[in-house]
Amino acid sequence: MAISLLMMFLMAGCGTKVENQPETAPHSDSSAEAAAAEPSKILVVYYSRAGDNYGVGVIEKGNTEIVAEMIKDKTGADIFKIEPVTPYPEDYRECTEVAKQEQAENRRPAIAALVDNISQYETIFLGYPIWWSDFPMVIYTFLENQPELSGKTIIPFCTSAGEYMTGKENNIPEIARGATIREGIGIRGKDCQDNPEQVREKVNAWLTALGY
Repeated sequence: MAISLLMMFLMAGCGTKVENQPETAPHSDSSAEAAAAEPSKILVVYYSRAGDNYGVGVIEKGNTEIVAEMIKDKTGADIFKIEPVTPYPEDYRECTEVAKQEQAENRRPAIAALVDNISQYETIFLGYPIWWSDFPMVIYTFLENQPELSGKTIIPFCTSAGEYMTGKENNIPEIARGATIREGIGIRGKDCQDNPEQVREKVNAWLTALGY
């Protein structure tokens, strides 16, 4: 009996030793792996307009803003909204005329702020509605005046009357010199209001294909 009790005590001691073993294992390798696996910081920058919109009437949240928030949800990105100093008209037709005049005169409307800590981001999702087959001119203001875009990866996304991009996005590296672009996505603006979950599925599939 004494021998049996001694064996039980020794076995219990061995069990305790095995259970505690991971706590004494070195942590340097796992910390290095965690650091290597940490994703680069991502920023979603966008311009979006609410008010009276084509095909959907008066809306409280702009179509591009809805897509921007979906990208934020999927990637965990930070988000920044471009705000023009002089807001565009809420009336749809009036807004189209202002946008057309800005484009004809190649204006650069003032914006309220730039991103003051953009150096921490490696990837920037850039969102905008398509106006007269081009960016709103506030997007040119941002790209031409935002410091430290060189070396960034810019991924465009846009909303419009259809599911397409215009090709203007290919000019981004010429405007934001030193930046590169990856494949963007065009979303029908009306779908953002009428079928947001369908849009989310499309956006998530695009992001997954990009590796997010």
